[in-house]
Amino acid sequence: MNDQLVLVVEDNPDHLELTVLTLEELGVTAEIAVARDGAQALDYLFGQGSHAGRDTRKQPSFVLLDMKLPKLSGLDVLRKVRSNPLTALVPVVMLTSSSEHSDMVACYQSGANGFVRKPVDFGDLTEKLNRLQAYWLGVNESIASS
Repeated sequence: MNDQLVLVVEDNPDHLELTVLTLEELGVTAEIAVARDGAQALDYLFGQGSHAGRDTRKQPSFVLLDMKLPKLSGLDVLRKVRSNPLTALVPVVMLTSSSEHSDMVACYQSGANGFVRKPVDFGDLTEKLNRLQAYWLGVNESIASS
């Protein structure tokens, strides 16, 4: 389905490239948008700043959101996403290297739809990304594009 969209929010250039390349190699046909910090993510989602004029009626099928971001943390982005009617129902999966239980609790309390630890091993990352995209793009019924 070409009307699907995934937003990847990641500040680490290596993790970002690896995530996007892996999604492409898995055959994801969704458009993949990228934000490198929390402020860019909100600009994209709300069609402001460098993304002014973007049609905000087309929201992501899901957002892969890193927790530790410059300018605005992933948790702050998540809270702003949940507090705005335009994006309140967009699925957000936290993809983070954090292993802190308190981070997981904070994410779920703030409205995250999932919490996934970034594996160190490339094969494990590929498998997790494959499962994520298969569920959010293939199984889950999203209202984002309806």
